[in-house]
Formats: sequence, structure tokens, C-alpha cells
Amino acid sequence: MNFFLPGEDLMIAQTIQLALTPVFVLVAIGSIISTLSQRLGRVVDRSRDLQALHGKTEGEEHDMIVRQMRMSDERIALIGRALLQLVLSALSIGVTVVLLFVQEFTQIGLNPFAAATFIVAIALLMWALVLFLRETRLAAATLRIPASYLERERKL
Repeated sequence: MNFFLPGEDLMIAQTIQLALTPVFVLVAIGSIISTLSQRLGRVVDRSRDLQALHGKTEGEEHDMIVRQMRMSDERIALIGRALLQLVLSALSIGVTVVLLFVQEFTQIGLNPFAAATFIVAIALLMWALVLFLRETRLAAATLRIPASYLERERKL
């Protein structure tokens, strides 16, 4: 039994096709969230190790631990902000898909709102990627070998 008027099946199919692009973006956002969550777990574990060393070190070694703790703290903040942007982006994608279907069933012109929520979602995704880039650059800087260990003044 068909509950739709003739031709509505085609319009629903077109709406589903139109909604697929935002859903693919949603899948990508989920993958990035997973990656960032794994990175956050590693940074948190490392920061706990550093905190355990904090009271056991002195002098230059202590300073190095404090610097690494500061960088870990900044990385945790960057990842947290990126995750927030990604979740907001995913919610905007969800609103976009809902608006597409509401427009289909109510025949209210919601295209400008759907477009706006999709643009917001992509902007939030891009901002999250910028934060992710900053975090990876900070991670790379953290992993750099301290100059004092490299003994560049020595000819080898």
C-alpha cells in the first residue's frame, strides 16, 4: 500500500539523494573525531606520566618536564576545542538533513536554511581541521629532541 501521492516516491528518492552528501560529510567528521579521541587519550596518558615525574626531578630536567607538561596541556585544550567544533558541525549536518526532509513533506521553502546550516557545518569542520593542524604542529614541536642533547657544538 502506497501512502504517498503519485510522484512523491520520486521526490522522496531525490531528497534522499540530496541528503547523501551531508551524510558523507558526517561520516568524515566521525572519522576525524575518532582520530582526535585517540590522540587525546595518548596526550592524557603522557601528561599523567609527566605529572608523576614532576616531583622527582630538579634543575634542567625539571624545567624540561614542566615545558612538556605545558605543551601537553595546550594540546589537550586544542583537541578539546577541535572536538567541540566537530560535534557542532555534525549537529549542523543533522539539522541540514532534517530541514531537507521537512521541506519535502511540508512544501515550505527551507532551502536557504538548509544551505545555511550546511555552510555552518563546513565552516565548523574547517575550523576543527585548523585546530587539528595546530595540535599536530605542537605535537611535532614536543617531540623534537632538545638542543642540549644534540651537542651541535661538537664535530662528529
